[in-house]
Amino acid sequence: METEIIIVLTIMAFTIFMLITEIVRIDVTAIITMLALSWTGILSTDEALSGFSSNAVVAMIAVMILGEGIAKTGMMSRFSKWLLKRVGRKKSSVLGSLSLSVGVLSGVIQNIGAAALFLPSIIDIARRIKISASVLIMPIGFAAIIGGTLTMVGSGHLILTNDLLESANLEPYGLFAVTPVGIALLLSAIIFFVLLGKYFLPQDTSGDEVGLTEQEKIVDAFSLNKDIRYFRVDDNCKAIGKKIEETGIWKEYGINILALKDSGGKDTKYAPWRETEIKQGDVIALYGEAESLNRYVADYNFTKTEDDQIFEGIGDPEESGFVEVIVPPRSDLVGQTIREFSMRKRYAVEPVMLFSKGEKVTGDFSDHKIQPGDTFIIYGPWNNIKELQSTDPFVVATPISVESKDRSKTWQAAGSFLLAIVLAMSGFSISISFLTGALVMVLTNVMSIQDAYKAVEWKVVFLLVGLIPLGAAMQNSGTAEFLAENVMSVIEGSHLLVLLFTVGILSTGFSLVMSNVGAVVVLAPLVVGIGALAGVDPRPLVLLAAVNAGNSFVLPTHQVNALMMSAGGYKTKDYFKAGGGMTIVFLVVSVMFFYYTFF
Repeated sequence: METEIIIVLTIMAFTIFMLITEIVRIDVTAIITMLALSWTGILSTDEALSGFSSNAVVAMIAVMILGEGIAKTGMMSRFSKWLLKRVGRKKSSVLGSLSLSVGVLSGVIQNIGAAALFLPSIIDIARRIKISASVLIMPIGFAAIIGGTLTMVGSGHLILTNDLLESANLEPYGLFAVTPVGIALLLSAIIFFVLLGKYFLPQDTSGDEVGLTEQEKIVDAFSLNKDIRYFRVDDNCKAIGKKIEETGIWKEYGINILALKDSGGKDTKYAPWRETEIKQGDVIALYGEAESLNRYVADYNFTKTEDDQIFEGIGDPEESGFVEVIVPPRSDLVGQTIREFSMRKRYAVEPVMLFSKGEKVTGDFSDHKIQPGDTFIIYGPWNNIKELQSTDPFVVATPISVESKDRSKTWQAAGSFLLAIVLAMSGFSISISFLTGALVMVLTNVMSIQDAYKAVEWKVVFLLVGLIPLGAAMQNSGTAEFLAENVMSVIEGSHLLVLLFTVGILSTGFSLVMSNVGAVVVLAPLVVGIGALAGVDPRPLVLLAAVNAGNSFVLPTHQVNALMMSAGGYKTKDYFKAGGGMTIVFLVVSVMFFYYTFF
C-alpha cells in the first residue's frame, strides 16, 4: 500500500471519529482536516483551499441568503397556514405532507434549493402545532435528498451517470428511468419516520408542548382571551353609517375592534380610529369576553364569518400579538388621555387593558388621565408595535422575538428564487444561479446587503470548506480506487445480491467523505468491469451506484444536512443515529428494487 493512501485513510478515520464524538466543534474538525492534508503534502496549498471556491460552498451561501429573503416576506408562513388548514395539525399528517412536497420538488430542482425554500415553513409549522422543530427538520431534509432520485436530472451525480454510460459505450437512461425506485425510496422514508421516528430522532417526539413563547406567557399572566372573531357588515346591520365610538363598543360593551377592512377588500385599518365610519360590506375583527361580544353582535346584527384569512396577520402570532407597555415618568403621554393622545390614530394599535397604580382600570378607559408607571396591554401588528417601540411615550416591556414581515416584497422574493431555479435548469451552475437570485433580492430591496451577510451560517460554510478537500485527496491519491478495487475483488463470483449490496454500500460510504459526483466517477468504471466479469448487465449496476451516491444521511456532510443542522440544533451523533436507520432503509429498498426490477 502506498504511503499517500495510508495517510489519507488515517486522516479520513480521524475526521469521522472527530465528527461523531464532537470533541471539538465540527467546523473546527473540518478545518483541521483541510490543514492536515496540506501539512502532510497530500494536497498542494491551492488544492487544500479549493473548498473556498467550490460551487457547493458558494451555492450554500447563496441558498442561505435566498431562504432568509423568502422568510422576511412571510410567504412560507402563509403556506404553513394553508397546509395546516388542509391536512390538520396531526404531526404524522404534517410530516408526510411536507416530506412529499419537498421530495417531489427536489425531483425537478436542486435538493438544496427545495430544502431552503421549505425550511422557514417547517419552523413555522412546528411552532404552530407546538412540537420541537427538530422532529420535522431532519426527516424533511432527508426527503429533499431522496427527491433527487425521482428523475435523472434531480441531482448532479444522476445527470453525470448517462455521460459515464455513453463513454463506456452503453446506452444511457431516459429521464424517468429512475422514477419508480425514487418513489419507492421517498415513500419508504416517510413511512420510516412516521412509524419509527420517535425511536431515531434526537428529541422527544411524543407531542409534548415546547416551552411557552413570549406571547403565551403574556396571555397567561394577564388572563387574556385568545379568541378573535370576524364579522361582516351586511345590508341589515344596524351599525351602518355609525362611527365606531357611536356604537358604544368600548363604553357599553367593553370589547375591542382590532381591524376593519373596507368592502373592496383593499384597505385594512388596524385598530381603526374611533371616528371611522362603519359601512356596508366592511369586515371587522372583534376581541373581548364572549358574553359582551355576543351581545354587541346581536344588538347590531353583524354577520359572523369563519374566514380568518381576511386580515393578513390578525390572529397570527407570527404577524401580530399582545405586548405590555409602560408609561415612563417623562413621557409626553403623562397627563393626557388616550383620546387626546390619539393612540390608535398614531400607531394603529389597540389598547385592550390598562393598569394604573397596580389596579386594573375597568370599563372604557379612553378618558383616563395617564400617570407615570401606568401599564397598557396593547394588540397590533408587529410592524406597528416596533414603530411604537422606537418612540419616547412608551417603554415596551415584552420582548419581541418575532421578526416583522414585509409582505410588499413577496413577489420580488419569489421572483428572485424562481430566477435562480430557471437559471439552474437552463444550464448555469448552481452557484452562479443561486448567487444571481440572492443578488436580485438585494437589488430589489427584499433585504439589505448587511442582512444578507447576517443570513450566512459560517459554521456550516466552514464545515463544507474543510471537508471538500478530503474528497479530492481520496481521488487524487488513488485511495478511493484502491478501496473499491480491493472490495470488488473479494466479492467476485458471489451471488448477485451480494454484488448489488456491495455496490450500494461502497457508493454510500464514498458519498459520506467525498462528493456524490466523485463517488460515481470512481465507481462507474469499476462496476462496469465487475458486471462484465460476472455476466451481469452493467447499466443497472452503474445506476444503482448513482442512486446510492445520494444515500448521504449518516454524517452532516451533504449540503442539505449541513443546511438543516443548525436550524434543527442537531449534533453529529443525531445524524449518526437517525441517518443510520435511514441509510439501512435506503440501501435495502434500493437494492431489492433493482434486484427484482432490473435483473
